[in-house]
Amino acid sequence: MDESRFLECLEADYRRLREVAPGALGEKVPSCPGWTTADLAGHVAEVYLHKTETMRLGDWPQPWPPDLGDDPLAALDRAYRELTWELSTRKPDEHALTWYAPVQTVGWWARRMAQETVIHRVDAELAAGLTPTAIPADLAADGIDEVLVCFLAYASTEYPEALGEHLDSCDGSTVRIDTPSASWLVQLGPGVVTVERGEADVEAIVRGSEDAVLRWLWRRVGNSAVELDGNHGVVGKLRQLLGDTTQ
Repeated sequence: MDESRFLECLEADYRRLREVAPGALGEKVPSCPGWTTADLAGHVAEVYLHKTETMRLGDWPQPWPPDLGDDPLAALDRAYRELTWELSTRKPDEHALTWYAPVQTVGWWARRMAQETVIHRVDAELAAGLTPTAIPADLAADGIDEVLVCFLAYASTEYPEALGEHLDSCDGSTVRIDTPSASWLVQLGPGVVTVERGEADVEAIVRGSEDAVLRWLWRRVGNSAVELDGNHGVVGKLRQLLGDTTQ
């Protein structure tokens, strides 16, 4: 996916989140325990502003967080305008500080904000009691790759303490993630998680549409949304590790 597609998806999911949120501000978000939709809107606004300021400053903004005021939707609107202005007026390959050391570009933030927004759009729909709108296959496939590589595998090498005993208990078993467009091989340990594209004999398989698999990886749906083959214990370890590295 290129930056223009990420920005297109970002806009669509922001607008859907903004459409759903006003009628559910006081509702609990089942996929984000302890949050209401108002909290969710405030969180997304804060994330947008943090990335905007990071690109503007070339450094992590301090002090943080800012005062968003009393209206989370107004804060969200302002933050979205500032974020999209910053992303659309810079070149994708322009340098920008990110938390993912291998890629330090504006385009990486366009990708990350599109993926952040689609998951939280799903959260808002769940809080409102709605069936989530389908995630486009291209965005979902990219999101699968992002969460496996940039979150899970990266955390296992850079922040292994975040995975703690769950990583320590991994023995090198491999889970294959199958979608209609691609497959990923996720080797769990020993001591590190590695991710490769491709197919091979494995201990367990998670299979489904790109949409279903992405939401499963982010724990927005349960096991019934995908097809599980092989050793369910290994799948459970993957699920535990994802819980340690994502919110």
